[in-house]
Amino acid sequence: MLAAMSTSIRLDKRDLILAKGAEVMTRRGYHGAGVQEIVLAAGVPKGSFYHYFASKEDFALQALAQVYQPRLERYALALGNPALSPRQRILGYYAELVQRFARQEKLEYHCFIGSLSFEMAELSPAIGAAVDAILQRSADILQACLEQAQAAGELAADEDCRNLAAFIANAWQGALTRLKVASDTRVLDDFLQRLERLLAA
Repeated sequence: MLAAMSTSIRLDKRDLILAKGAEVMTRRGYHGAGVQEIVLAAGVPKGSFYHYFASKEDFALQALAQVYQPRLERYALALGNPALSPRQRILGYYAELVQRFARQEKLEYHCFIGSLSFEMAELSPAIGAAVDAILQRSADILQACLEQAQAAGELAADEDCRNLAAFIANAWQGALTRLKVASDTRVLDDFLQRLERLLAA
């Protein structure tokens, strides 16, 4: 019993550092987020950081998995919803994201994976590979839904679903980058309008 409780405490502390540290790194970037700032945000001693993570790079890799695995699971569930047609799933998912931004009183957008992409993709092959794997998994989920749309007659029979999924995924990432720069949801409205045209029956 005591051993199980000790394990739970250790896991909870690691999760806390990952959650708070990811927030810091998202706002300040990889290079702007020091280990001291991460542990202060988590409310733990500096030694705790190095107990769970071999380095800041190791922390970033584990934080990527912690943040994006649940998001990918939610994406897969939304795009696999049998109650909606494949086209409805895709359009509904992105429409809800756009509406979520529109409801913010003060538009703010910070992207953990985007920040790491810009700063570290070339400097750290391990982080670059992890980011690419997450983005590719997202595109794969979208491709599977597009293939279902094609089978249901919602897309042309000769549509290249792999290419279309990559284009949509890349366009969304680009729209989010522009959102961060411009702080204007029109970029997301433009994305959604074009997506509707792309998926027109």
